[in-house]
Amino acid sequence: MRRIIDHEEDLLVCAEADGARSARFAIRQTIPDAVVIDISLDHDDGIELVRDVRAHYPQLPILVFSMHDEAIYAERLLSVGANGYMTKQACGEQFLLSLRRVLDGGIYVSDVVAHNMLRRASARGGPIPADPIDRLSNRELQVLRSLGKGMSTRETAQSLNVSDKTIESHRQRMKAKLHLRSGAQLVQFAINWSVTKIPAQARELRSS
Repeated sequence: MRRIIDHEEDLLVCAEADGARSARFAIRQTIPDAVVIDISLDHDDGIELVRDVRAHYPQLPILVFSMHDEAIYAERLLSVGANGYMTKQACGEQFLLSLRRVLDGGIYVSDVVAHNMLRRASARGGPIPADPIDRLSNRELQVLRSLGKGMSTRETAQSLNVSDKTIESHRQRMKAKLHLRSGAQLVQFAINWSVTKIPAQARELRSS
């Protein structure tokens, strides 16, 4: 991404960060015109980082650039403060288009996501979503991702800066929403969901 951005005459990368804490520090030090955030951070949660950056910098454009399925994450990230969502499968030209769009004060999502958002807006008050994942709240989706990565309740609580009891409460609600009877079934569901929702290209990169 840095090579793509620095190749443009009107764009320049002023800082890079490998986690939420270093990202917050870099933003304070460099005062960027926009930030690009990956929601899959090694030891932190990118959704919480987007929420935190938006709370402290209301006018700062945020573009999320992620390998995760936009059908699941795009609307959720917009709801917590992102200005755009771009998948890593997109080409360099699309990435630059999305970055310039949010720099200009606009919102960027794919045509498919935009269509789904309009369809859902017009159908509010209709039936419960067919996809059970759509029934989960943003925080419950974060917990599901953590379970899919093999994180324990304590590890998940620490990464989200909440108590173990809060995570357990989320797990109980998730079991009810997903019609699962036990914690073991929930963990298995999370693992299966995590594997199927990571694009094949991303899995190949991780295994190389």
